[in-house]
Amino acid sequence: MNPNVCPTPDGRDSLGALIGMVRSEIVRAIESDLAAQGADLKFTQFHVLKRLAIFGPMSATELARAVDLDGGAMTRQLDQLETKGYLRRQPHEQDRRALRIELTEAGEALWRHLHESNVATLERAQRSLSAEEREQLHDYLGRVLTALRDKD
Repeated sequence: MNPNVCPTPDGRDSLGALIGMVRSEIVRAIESDLAAQGADLKFTQFHVLKRLAIFGPMSATELARAVDLDGGAMTRQLDQLETKGYLRRQPHEQDRRALRIELTEAGEALWRHLHESNVATLERAQRSLSAEEREQLHDYLGRVLTALRDKD
């Protein structure tokens, strides 16, 4: 039990505290792996690259929503990643006022290099779970997320 978290009546950490601790450990492990591979990235920048690599070009607003950042924070991340040569802002095909964010060749190469490490980190996080337990965990967390997003 974490001494900094108020436990539930049965002495266990609350679901929110446990999810927060798991997220913190995953972020810490990914940032450690990034540093070990010589990638000068923080988790948020990695997350931005990952979203673009998986889902393709998108607007800054779409990307900010996907990685849960406000507009100002997203702009700072994009500026840093653009300076490093990993992404570029291109005019939107349908809306001349908007920009599409896309990976550069260097960004795509970096993602290919980091992808296996990311998979290995998430695999390590689940190493004590059977395949069935992993499916159940994914299902449970998906349902919790859906319930939280459901405004009814």
